[in-house]
Amino acid sequence: MLNIGWFSTGRDKAARQLLQTVQDSIRSGDINGEISFVFSNREPGESKESDMFFELVQSYNIRLVCLSHKEFKTTKNQNEWRIKYDREVNKKIKSVACDVCVLAGYMLIVSEELCKRHDMINLHPAPPGGPAGSWQPVLWALIDSKADAAGTMMHVVTPELDKGPVVSYCLFSIKGAPFAEYWRKDDRDTLFQLIRQHELAREFPLITFTLRSLSRGEVSIKEQKVIDAQGRPISGYDLTKQVDEKVKKILK
Repeated sequence: MLNIGWFSTGRDKAARQLLQTVQDSIRSGDINGEISFVFSNREPGESKESDMFFELVQSYNIRLVCLSHKEFKTTKNQNEWRIKYDREVNKKIKSVACDVCVLAGYMLIVSEELCKRHDMINLHPAPPGGPAGSWQPVLWALIDSKADAAGTMMHVVTPELDKGPVVSYCLFSIKGAPFAEYWRKDDRDTLFQLIRQHELAREFPLITFTLRSLSRGEVSIKEQKVIDAQGRPISGYDLTKQVDEKVKKILK
């Protein structure tokens, strides 16, 4: 059984929906695992949205661990305060069984203190080898380069932002229908919105399929390296087919 640590700021409805989606997959037996704890960098009373998230966590009887990062921001040196903060986070979660940690709407960049002690995975809205950064510049970079495909991936969290080994990914063409006419018209704004729509529809399925694959031993993380069921190093587990089947109805 896969023991999952869940890191989320819990700042919006999407954070709750993602937790619900994964918890439903666990309860149905699709994911052979459990969420051992949920960690948040906010504490009760800091935000109405986060409080709603905490209520959801507690309704599942999942252990909730909170530590506000605000009191640690006593210096402008972000690397310095984040290291101190993550040391305290480690103290709070060290006694809880955890095979992999998922960054699920966690709004802090983790330091080496965390990602070198735990196998952590994060969603990035680009195909393997694609642009780094948040989703907006990623999509504009794909359009600027006239890329053939977009996608999303789960990668191992390392000190180098968005550069960790790829755990899983899914791809989709952005050159055929319904994208082709907007390339012809050079309608960049519509292309941007359309690519985002198709990428966003794949995020939740990719996360759940990745956790399912990890729980079944189809893919594993060993010493921050990704390996297949035979123990061979791979450059990412292609879940395109499974994700496409899941999103067909969403994108009709």
